[in-house]
Amino acid sequence: MRQTIFATIFATIFAASLICLAAASRLIPHPENFTPIAALALFGGVYLDKKYSMIVPLVALFVSDYFIGFYSGMYWVYGAFLLVGLLGWWLKKHRGFGNTLLVTLLGSFGFFFITNFGVWLESGMYTHDLAGLAQCYGMAIPFLRGTIGGDLIYVALLFGVYAVAEYVFPAKYFIPTN
Repeated sequence: MRQTIFATIFATIFAASLICLAAASRLIPHPENFTPIAALALFGGVYLDKKYSMIVPLVALFVSDYFIGFYSGMYWVYGAFLLVGLLGWWLKKHRGFGNTLLVTLLGSFGFFFITNFGVWLESGMYTHDLAGLAQCYGMAIPFLRGTIGGDLIYVALLFGVYAVAEYVFPAKYFIPTN
């Protein structure tokens, strides 16, 4: 009983810490789109209990958006991160370096295509034809570099730190994921 209570408290503090760190990282100066939110969504899908796996990255995003400012089309961004969390659910059953790298890149490109499709569709900045869509994606390529770089680095950091923690601390400190 005491072990279960400790594990629950540990998991709650761990999740809250991830939320605070991810939200704070969006508030300090950083290269465009170089944030840990997608990495947190992927990590949550793999390691957090299913009921929290989608909530943790979205709360981090919402908290930082509260301070940065809410914006039109933000549901495209939130939806893209939910997709990354779903990729994490798949990765949970297919762990490995290659699959983690593949899913990280799928998440980066998925975020790029989903959010920029939303910009094309709703912003009025581009004509609503294939040329306008191509222009929108072309103009967004500089942001893709930050997305991929941030996702790769933060996934390596989160998954690496967690692997070390699992190695160093006994299994009783970790909540089994469903």
